[in-house]
Parts: sequence; C-alpha cells; structure tokens
Amino acid sequence: MSNAESADARPARQFLIDEMDAQNSWRMFRILAEFVEGFEELTVHSPAVSIFGSARTQPAEPGYGLAEELGRRFAQSGYAVLTGGGPGIMEAANKGAYEAGGTSIGLNIELPFEQRPNPYANVQVTFRYFFVRKFMLVRYAQAFVILPGGFGTLDEFFEALMLIQTHKIKPFPVVLVGKDYWTGLLDWIRARPLEHGNIAPTDLDLFVVLDEAEAVVRYVTDWDPAKSPKCAADKG
Repeated sequence: MSNAESADARPARQFLIDEMDAQNSWRMFRILAEFVEGFEELTVHSPAVSIFGSARTQPAEPGYGLAEELGRRFAQSGYAVLTGGGPGIMEAANKGAYEAGGTSIGLNIELPFEQRPNPYANVQVTFRYFFVRKFMLVRYAQAFVILPGGFGTLDEFFEALMLIQTHKIKPFPVVLVGKDYWTGLLDWIRARPLEHGNIAPTDLDLFVVLDEAEAVVRYVTDWDPAKSPKCAADKG
C-alpha cells in the first residue's frame, strides 16, 4: 500500500466544530448545561477582574511575577480574580489572589495540549466550548487586564474592544500590561486600521497601556463609567 493510500485509510481527525450538525443537536443541551453551571458558580462573585496572558509563561519570567502581584493586589482591593484557569500567566494571577486570601477563579478549557487546571483556583469551572467560557470571562468581569500572550490573548482583547465599540456590553476598563510587548501591535493599528479609516481615533481610547501593577489596580479601582471614553458608535 502506498503512503497516499495509507493516509486515505486513516480516519479523519474529528474537531469540535464537526460535532455541531443536525444529527448531533443533542449537544445543545451540553452547551446549555455549561451556561447554567457558569451562571450558578459565578453570579455570587462580584466584583471581579479577568486577567489574561500566555499559558507558556514560566515562573522564572518577569511576567509571571507581575501577574502574581496583580492577583494579590486585586484580591486585597476586594476583587475576585478571574482567569482561564490554566498555567502561565493564569496560574500566576490565581496564585497571587489565592495566597492573599481572595477569591481565585479558574475557568478551565478542555484542550489536547497546554491547558491543565492550576492548583491556585479555589473556584473552578471546566468548559468544553470556548465561546461559553469566553462569555463568562466577559459577563462577570468589571475589567480586563491583559498581559503578554498569544492568539488566545489577542482574541480576548479584540473581542472586548469590539463588544464595547458596538455597545453590546457596557464600557469597562481594558488594560494592556507591558508597553514594550504591545508597542508593535499598537503601531500597526495606528498605521493600518486607523489610517485606512477602519476604526475611529476614539476607538483607541477604549483601552490603556500600563506597566506597573500598582498603576493597573489604581486605574481599575478609580475608573468612573460616567467618564468612560466615547467610541465610534457614539457619534451623533
């Protein structure tokens, strides 16, 4: 048998999206169950701050220590700390909140690699579907704090901006942490989407970039929704 024939004989890899067809409509009940579990677990924990960042950040890296400090400071300020529940930045933020005696929440996701629940979340919910998990991270957060990360972190950052821009959610603080890391992305946003008219100048006011944990916590705790920046959808 040739290599091509051997490959054709192997069963096609199944992806989660492939399960979502008419023959598997019963999976809607599992989706609903994930929403219900999230609502029941998280409604009682308020206010909360969602902290995002790479799952690959190691404890010896500066970003880990910064996330740990942020978790601790937010817990000491009376906020529950909400993360994706995995390793790296998520673990560090949960650890800081946990060791400060605060509410440390991990919303874990089932993945074939990288993601494992970290031991510092004293409230844990595990999801199969990314969109349910992401909904919970937005729904129960009074702020987004975003440390260096990859595609998942970027996805969460841009979705928050889109939801605020289109008035699907109330404006809240969105903080990028680490000017050195984010400068290249922000330069591109100004040089491409802004220059081409695909976003408005006021859309750049929907977030701030800060470096120090103390400044981040102060920005979130002092944030006044009455003074929140106007977005493009507010024109007229």
